[in-house]
Amino acid sequence: MTPERLRELIQAGESLGVEFKGERSQPVSDSELVETVVCLANRSSDQPGWLLLGVEDDRSVTGARPRHHDRTDPLRLQALIANRTRPSLSVRVEVLSLEGKDVVAIEVPTGRVPVGTTDGKYLRRAFGGDGKPACLPMHFHEMQSLQADRGLLDDSALVVPEARWEDLDPLEFERFRRFVRESQGRGDASLVELPDVELAKALGAVVANGEVRHVRVAGLLLFGREAAIARFLPTHEVAFQVLAGLEVKVNDFFRWPLLRVFDEFDGRFRARIQESELMVGMVRVGVPNYPLRALREALANALIHRDYTRLGAVHVQWYEDRIEVSNPGGFPLGVTPDNLLVASPHPRNPLLADGFKRAGIVERTARGIDTIFLAFLRAGLPLPDYGRSSPTDVVVVLRGGLPDLAWVRLIVEAEREGATLSLGELLVLRHATEARTVNLRRARSLTQLTEQDAAVVLEALARRGFLVRGRDSGSFVLAAVEQATVAQAAREGRITRAQVMAAHDLGADQAKRLLSDMARRGLLARRGKGRGVYYEAAQKERAVARSGERPPVSRMKAPDSNRKARRMRQARGKTKGR
Repeated sequence: MTPERLRELIQAGESLGVEFKGERSQPVSDSELVETVVCLANRSSDQPGWLLLGVEDDRSVTGARPRHHDRTDPLRLQALIANRTRPSLSVRVEVLSLEGKDVVAIEVPTGRVPVGTTDGKYLRRAFGGDGKPACLPMHFHEMQSLQADRGLLDDSALVVPEARWEDLDPLEFERFRRFVRESQGRGDASLVELPDVELAKALGAVVANGEVRHVRVAGLLLFGREAAIARFLPTHEVAFQVLAGLEVKVNDFFRWPLLRVFDEFDGRFRARIQESELMVGMVRVGVPNYPLRALREALANALIHRDYTRLGAVHVQWYEDRIEVSNPGGFPLGVTPDNLLVASPHPRNPLLADGFKRAGIVERTARGIDTIFLAFLRAGLPLPDYGRSSPTDVVVVLRGGLPDLAWVRLIVEAEREGATLSLGELLVLRHATEARTVNLRRARSLTQLTEQDAAVVLEALARRGFLVRGRDSGSFVLAAVEQATVAQAAREGRITRAQVMAAHDLGADQAKRLLSDMARRGLLARRGKGRGVYYEAAQKERAVARSGERPPVSRMKAPDSNRKARRMRQARGKTKGR
């Protein structure tokens, strides 16, 4: 901790990770201090929290009182906290001078297991009823949820003491077998021929040794009868709602076993998806307004990763322009919207996730988020948005509507030529087609990769002819922009920066760099001075010779206006020949 960093924390105010404790009106007791440390340790975060003694709620620095005679000894304060927490919590304490007053900064690591005081008090950090961060009592089911977030507990593997084998429905076992048979090899075919009890044992749904002794939560969720689920798992509920403005057209709630719910929603998705037609050569390509595969994956993720200890339903809300899928329970520890494309798979309910994988509903690679993004990218639709997710809920917004057919054509033609693009390449290329340029910094943000891996993605796109290297290091231009610029200069005799800006929606600096770089590589010739600068197409032989310096760009098509002009010239030539 430095004085500068301390000022930043104070200016940002209190949050779920920062607590101020002022001593202007009364001193903070040792018990209150330890309870606040426990509260910060029991947060759903992998980042340390901070307790700042000597800072008031209004962010004013009033100073902390000396806790050991005439000063505060950091080592003695650390020992006090370790001795009065269970399991013992190792914090770091520093005393800094700010505005002539001492502030005690206590760095609190997040506990891997729930942390309490020695007298049995457990608190958690959350938003209170007034919307402000507060320390609230931590109940037993919240302790379970915290451990599940950190991968230490599988709620779906817990035994339901009163549940019996008779609470499971034979029809749901047959449904599971049907999913496996229809999964086209993605499911575990070895389970199909097993009797019901052996199938349940293989999935870990029951505890059995000769006879079934206990039923687990996963067993009820996968195969339970509706009445048994309502009795033993009252938090389980799934809603399907169709909304048009303020009007609710469909509002159905289900407490069915998960495979039956998935079956029902799959049918509803299929009935509502609309498809556009695109001809690529002689092949008809169907382009949906919502890709079914992505909707199935989003629903499966919500059912698998929801927190079944919390009240609330999994919601699928179908609006006129979007679909929102939400579930109780935030992202697992270490996963955020900023790294969800690269974070390691970490299901909240591993036993449940395994059941869905072996049924063939989700991929065995556990990369469901990648599947959703890929499906929307390939369909020419806006990217999924997880920005509304919170520590208590995961929300994904899937925007549909009219797909970008020109983009879909580009991807289909590339794949027909054997160029299968990765998720990272599609993300970068999609941005480049909209912005006309892309640099390394933007590519890293889009793909959530390291700088080195993002550079590999850019180089791969350049090697395949989708991008060409720009003037600046790490900067690339859409190949179609260069093609169209050369074609326009050749057709009209000259081209200016203003024309490039208007034709390709580029900024002044972008257009200037593009033309300068093309002139440097011999694709254009610069003429004039000052405001009268313009560019001409270079001699054909020179342009062909220079083109060997960059990858072929035949895969990227010029804008529609240029293709139309080319077709008109070809038509005039044929008429003249006749």
